[in-house]
Amino acid sequence: MVEVNIHEAKTHLSRLLSRVAAGEEVIIAKSGKPLARLVPYQKPLKKRIPDQGRGLMKVPKDFNDPLPDDFLEAFYS
Repeated sequence: MVEVNIHEAKTHLSRLLSRVAAGEEVIIAKSGKPLARLVPYQKPLKKRIPDQGRGLMKVPKDFNDPLPDDFLEAFYS
């Protein structure tokens, strides 16, 4: 992370954007106080639609049945 003042940011914007594109974070400060943060752009995640996966998975009828003893022993040995 690098911190620059506003004048330096205006003067070297292209250079700072190259650093941001490489994954670095740049803080722009005014009078020594952080004012803005430049970070690499990320595409927004797709909006999740509730229930869009309905029918893609089946829960077996024995899902809540107790586990077999030999299987449980493997956890506690």
